[in-house]
Amino acid sequence: MSYESKLKSNFIDELFEAILLLENEEECYRFFEDICTIKEIQTLGQRLKVAKLLREKKTYNEIEESTGASTATISRINRCLTYGADGYNIILDRLKEQKK
Repeated sequence: MSYESKLKSNFIDELFEAILLLENEEECYRFFEDICTIKEIQTLGQRLKVAKLLREKKTYNEIEESTGASTATISRINRCLTYGADGYNIILDRLKEQKK
């Protein structure tokens, strides 16, 4: 089954191709520090942490306290986990498997 994103464009295809070429964490830091603001990178990291905590069945209050994310952000991520493109679930499953 193939997934066709609503975001699909040549610009984004090239961005994702570039990301897939990164070989290690240091290269990720270097690339993302150049392409994103510090706040954007921190926000992406926060969202991934929120998704992880939601899957661990933490409450919104617990998540808000530990990440600083707003309840609106937590709610949006929760909707993505349930009704989204499955991106969070794919990566969280892989991260969990990698730690075994």
